[in-house]
Amino acid sequence: LLCHAPAAVLAASDDPASSPFAGYTMTGFSNDEEEQVGLAANAPWLLEDKLVELGANYSKAAEPWSSHVVVDRNVYTGQNPQSSEELAKRIVSDLG
Repeated sequence: LLCHAPAAVLAASDDPASSPFAGYTMTGFSNDEEEQVGLAANAPWLLEDKLVELGANYSKAAEPWSSHVVVDRNVYTGQNPQSSEELAKRIVSDLG
């Protein structure tokens, strides 16, 4: 799941307290990145906030727009488009 795609896990449960992804360490497009592109003020919610609400351990790169990949069990997440190559290489490596 790359960039905003980790939002798909939000649909796994109507109640964040019972999310099957609670306790997973994940990443996705950060609040800082949303603010820097000027979209945060218009968004109904921000992915970083929603992942934390569902009980995920949100992880992000030290600097916005840096590549950052997190793997927890069978869930592979990349923070932003700059993470796509690193994420793809990690998946291929783990499948090999």
